[in-house]
Amino acid sequence: MLEEYERLKQLVEASADDVAKAAGGNKAAGTRVRKAMQDIKAAAQDVRKKVLETRSEPSRP
Repeated sequence: MLEEYERLKQLVEASADDVAKAAGGNKAAGTRVRKAMQDIKAAAQDVRKKVLETRSEPSRP
């Protein structure tokens, strides 16, 4: 689960520059941000799945 979470953090951090550029009106950066958000959404879903898997595993003594 930690690997998936680290990937999610990296994706968010990597998009920070493009988010700032898009806020300034850069259309190409806006396109990159939208693409990054799709990747972030998928990564967040992976984290969510791992959390559910971990929760449903039987407890170890």
